[in-house]
Amino acid sequence: MARPKNQEARRGALIDAAGRAIADRGMAGLRIKDIAAEAGVSAGSVLYYYPELDDLVLAVHQDAVESYLAERQRHVDEAEEPVARMSAALASGLPSGPDDAMHRLLFELHSLADRSAAHATLMASLFAREVALYSTLLQVGAAAGAFTLAAVPAGDLARNLVAIEDGYGLHIIARNPAVDRDTALALLTAHARTVTGCPEL
Repeated sequence: MARPKNQEARRGALIDAAGRAIADRGMAGLRIKDIAAEAGVSAGSVLYYYPELDDLVLAVHQDAVESYLAERQRHVDEAEEPVARMSAALASGLPSGPDDAMHRLLFELHSLADRSAAHATLMASLFAREVALYSTLLQVGAAAGAFTLAAVPAGDLARNLVAIEDGYGLHIIARNPAVDRDTALALLTAHARTVTGCPEL
C-alpha cells in the first residue's frame, strides 16, 4: 500500500492530468482512460484513487479555483500602489488567448453548476472571492485618494468588473473574432477608468 505522502502526490498528479484532459477535450465524453493516458498510468490506477469520475472532476474544480485565485493574487501583490494593483487585477482576469488552459478548464467545469450543487458552490465561491479582491482594491484606492468611485457601493462596482471580464473571457475562449485579449483588456480597463475616476488606469 502506498504511503500517505505518496498517495497525496499521486492524487495530485491525477488531478493535474484530469485538468489537462478536460481543458484539451472538454467535459463531454470525458473517460477514465483519457485521464489515465494523460497521467501515463493504467485506468485501474485512476480508479484506485478515484473510484467515481465525479469525485475526481470535483477535485479538479476545487484545485483549479484555488490555483487561479492564488495566481491572480500573486499578480496583484507584485504591484505596490493602488493604480498598478488595479491594472494587475484587470490583466490577470482575462485569458491569454483561446488556448489558455486554466480559463478553458474553469469554463468547462462551471458548465456543471446547473446539475451539481457542489460545482455550483465552487463557481459561486470563485465569483465571490474575485468580487472581494476588486472591492478591496477599489476601497483601498479610494482611501488613498487614487480613485473617486462612482456613486454606488464598491461591491456593486466589483461585481460588474468580474461579470464583464467573465463575459469577455468566454468570447475569447470561444474564438469570437470580434473579441481578442487586447480588445477585451482595453474595454475592461476603460470601464474601470470610468468607475474609479482614475485617468491613469
